[in-house]
Amino acid sequence: MEYLTRIEQGRDRHPSAAIVNAIADALSLGMADRTHLHYLAKISGGACAGRSGGAPPSREVREGAVATLRLLEPGIAMLTNRIGDVLTHTSGFAAVHRGSGLLDEAEPNLTRYVFTDPRARSFFPDWHIVADEQAFDLWTGPSREASEWLSATLAPLAGPEFTRRLNLHKHPPRAALRISHPSGPELRLLRESLELTADAQQVVVFHPADAATTEALVRLRGGVEDDRRRPLRLVA
Repeated sequence: MEYLTRIEQGRDRHPSAAIVNAIADALSLGMADRTHLHYLAKISGGACAGRSGGAPPSREVREGAVATLRLLEPGIAMLTNRIGDVLTHTSGFAAVHRGSGLLDEAEPNLTRYVFTDPRARSFFPDWHIVADEQAFDLWTGPSREASEWLSATLAPLAGPEFTRRLNLHKHPPRAALRISHPSGPELRLLRESLELTADAQQVVVFHPADAATTEALVRLRGGVEDDRRRPLRLVA
């Protein structure tokens, strides 16, 4: 309370982005008012003026990473960074997300999609779990600078649904991902992540959690079977 009084009286002109977002949450501000509040913090010399705004991460993808995605065709896989940029993906990933709105943008970002696109709430029946996951991944991302940049960008648009989760710092359960595809079928997908530590990126591979999802995926891919279910040779 004392800190808020200092801000109100103009004795503290440098509130952090987190404080500005918390004030907006407490006042239940809408998008326009949130944007205006961030503007006021900026012109008063606060953190929103760029002191801790961070910068977007590089979108450069190594050819070796792209070649890895090609080997996963026609499966469902994407190459992403920890702030949710979808850097490249397989045709299977495109088939699953067709009509969702995620891939409509030139530079799709899963975190931004989840928190700002109304279609995400119907596409992901367990939206609250997916939102928890995206916020947690952003908080634990390897690049603090990039995480701060996206947080500052999203906060005025996404509101308390985003900022509250960003401050939870609680690992969400990683259950099967449920997708309500616009064409009708509900999909249940398991996920495996392969970290590309040097690039601060990861390959995320999705595979069906049940027989019904397997059959639905064949239809979504235009009848193309995924023959990667052949037994692997295990080396003891």
